[in-house]
Amino acid sequence: MNTVIMQNNTPSLTISPRLAKNLRRNVKERVIELILMLAALSAVFTTFAIVAVLLYESLGFFETVPLLEFFTGTEWTPLFEDAHYGILPLVAGTLTTSFVALALAVPVGTVAAIYLSEFASHRAREITKPILELLVGVPTIAFGYFALLFVTPLLQKIYPDLPGFNMLSAGLVMGVMIIPYIASVAEDAMRAVPMSMREGSYAMGATRFQTAIRVVTPAATSGIVAAYILAISRAVGETMVVAVAAGQQPILTFNPTEGAATITAYIVQVAMGDLPHASIGYQSIFAAGLVLFVMTLAFNLIGHVVRKKFREQY
Repeated sequence: MNTVIMQNNTPSLTISPRLAKNLRRNVKERVIELILMLAALSAVFTTFAIVAVLLYESLGFFETVPLLEFFTGTEWTPLFEDAHYGILPLVAGTLTTSFVALALAVPVGTVAAIYLSEFASHRAREITKPILELLVGVPTIAFGYFALLFVTPLLQKIYPDLPGFNMLSAGLVMGVMIIPYIASVAEDAMRAVPMSMREGSYAMGATRFQTAIRVVTPAATSGIVAAYILAISRAVGETMVVAVAAGQQPILTFNPTEGAATITAYIVQVAMGDLPHASIGYQSIFAAGLVLFVMTLAFNLIGHVVRKKFREQY
C-alpha cells in the first residue's frame, strides 16, 4: 500500500516495492519491444534500400535502352560492339533451370516430408532429418562442380549428344539442393496437424497411408505451399550452380539439354569484370537484377494468394 509522508507540511508519495518492481518490469518490456521493432524495421529498410538501388541504377540503363526492346528482344549481348538488350534469353534460362529443379525437388521433398511425419520412427526421424538438412550447408560452388564433373558425364552416357554445359544437369543438382527446404518446412507443417484429425481418420477405418494422403496433407496444404514458395525463390535466385554447369551463353531456348545463361549467371559474369561505373554494361547488371527481383516477388505473391485460399478452406 502506498503511504503518504509529510515533509515541510508538503505531502510526498512513496511507491511500494511491488509497484516499483512492476514499473521496472514494464520499462524492460518496453525496451525489448523497441529493440524487436528496430530489428523488424531494419529488415524492411534493407528491402527498400535494395529496391531503391536497383531502380536508381536501372533508370540510367532504360534511358538508353527502350523498354520494348528490353522485354521483347531475343538477343542479349550488352558487352559486344553490336550490343543487343533483349532480356528474354536470360529469363528463359532462369525459368528452364528452375523448372527442372522443381520437377525433382517438389515430389521428392513432399514424399520425404510425408515419410518423416507419418511413417518414420522417432529414431529414424532423428537420424534422417539432420542428415538431409546437411545438404543446406554444402557450398553451392561445390554443387556446381559436382554437376559439371559428375552429373553431366553421367547424363552423357544416356544422351551422348549432351553438351558439357547444359541446363539439365544444373537443374537436377539444384533440385537436390532444394529438397531439404521442402522436406523440412513441409514436415513441420504436417506435424502441426492435430492428432485428433488422425485419430478420427483411423476411427473411420482409414489406413496410415490414406490418412497421410487424404487428411494430413490437405490439412497442411498452407505450410506445404509455403515450402514450395521457398523452393521457387531458392531455384530462381541460385547463382553458382548455373554459372558453373549451365554455361554462360545467353541463348533463347527452353530445351534443358542445351546450354544457356541465367540472370544470376550473367550478373556473376559481368560483376567479375572491370567495367566503368556508369557504363551501359555496368547498368545492365541492375536492370537484370530488377527483373529477377520482380520475378521472385511475383512468385511469392502468387504463393501467398494460394496459401491464403487453402488456409481458408481448411
